[in-house]
Amino acid sequence: MIPVEVTRISFYPPSKGYAVILQEIGGENRRLPVIVGSFEAQSIALALENVDTPRPMTHDLVCSILNNTDVGLSAISITDLSDGTFFAELKINSNKAGEKIIDSRPSDAIAVALRLDVPIFVADSVMDSAGLDEETEEEREFEKRSDSSGVSHKFLQEKLQKAIDEEEYEQAALLRDKIMEMEKKV
Repeated sequence: MIPVEVTRISFYPPSKGYAVILQEIGGENRRLPVIVGSFEAQSIALALENVDTPRPMTHDLVCSILNNTDVGLSAISITDLSDGTFFAELKINSNKAGEKIIDSRPSDAIAVALRLDVPIFVADSVMDSAGLDEETEEEREFEKRSDSSGVSHKFLQEKLQKAIDEEEYEQAALLRDKIMEMEKKV
């Protein structure tokens, strides 16, 4: 298993979704793009930015359950890639049941792992078949238009508009401030 960290989230036009970029820690510095939906990308971005929501989202609920029971999450792993679909597992443990492996979508596993600050791993076979070795021009351009956690300017603008449309003004103010901070750096 290869340890990785989330370095950025970028819009992925072919699927109208988002690519969560997992960067190998140490080693060869390979990257693995995992395509996720917009809701999952939002949840991952909120975890990356340590943004608290007024009410718990689904991933926050899962974390609360884990934190308020004798069950702990020790790691998550992206274990397989089959027909273009990634598969992940949560490695949980408890005093009563011991260690258990729970099947998960990678996006959900990543969102929970970031909130609980547990390690993220990718199977060697997955990184070998879907990992990227060289940074593309698109990735270099993304770096210029993203903040230190890798959240893109466009992504934040889309989330700001959604927050305004849904009259979530506290969230909108936080996003506006983040966008203004990002624009000062450019």
